[in-house]
Amino acid sequence: MIFKRFNEDIDAFMARDPAAQSRFEVVLCYPGFHSLLYYRLSNWLWRKNWRLLARFISSVGRLVTLIEIHPGAEIGRRFVIDHGSGIVIGETSIIGDDVTLYQGVTLGGVSPSVDSHMQIDQKRHPTLANDVIIGSGAQILGPIVIGEGARVGANAVVHKDVPAGVTAVGIPARVVMPRDKEKAKEFVAYGEPVDGVPDPVLRTIEDLRNQVTALMKHVDELDNRLDGDVGGEGNAEATSGDKQTKQKVIAASGGQS
Repeated sequence: MIFKRFNEDIDAFMARDPAAQSRFEVVLCYPGFHSLLYYRLSNWLWRKNWRLLARFISSVGRLVTLIEIHPGAEIGRRFVIDHGSGIVIGETSIIGDDVTLYQGVTLGGVSPSVDSHMQIDQKRHPTLANDVIIGSGAQILGPIVIGEGARVGANAVVHKDVPAGVTAVGIPARVVMPRDKEKAKEFVAYGEPVDGVPDPVLRTIEDLRNQVTALMKHVDELDNRLDGDVGGEGNAEATSGDKQTKQKVIAASGGQS
């Protein structure tokens, strides 16, 4: 069984990394795959209640690969760690099948140093359902659930559940892409925004810019109306109302006309 898992892991690396030229290369040169070898062995020992030896082998794996996977974590089939350096996977993490993590990802707890004795044997770390992708530098914190097929963008900080089939980005993370399989293909795991997965700050700035543009357009329309010929008492009253409206719009837009 364990050798079947190794073969599936190699196949997964070949399928998801275009730089992989051969299965032999994956076995020799991929620290993400090496970390899985250490994990599979240490997890087997952990489940057999050889806890100290399991932790020792896990520590050796961390020194060799710079990837820390607690032997108590539950990891499914065809798991891929791309690049890998700096990844931390906590003890009570649960990872489904066909999951991909990029470098710098943390599957951690929340305030582990506070009331640590109360957290023993408690679910403290995230659960990742099948077919999840976590971008580089993302922090997934606490006993939350990342739904099946969900994507988490680079450097996001997630502390709430993420529904299945959506993309979440930002600090704190929020959903920016709906359940659309075609748009999901545009997801990037690094820090480069694409259409449909914008930088949250830039998106807010762009929304504000659009609002100011709309306000100034309305001000220009009022200017044109006020500059026209005005006749009759009714028109004079309308003009007075237009002037008041213009003053309110200019004040709301920061005093510019």
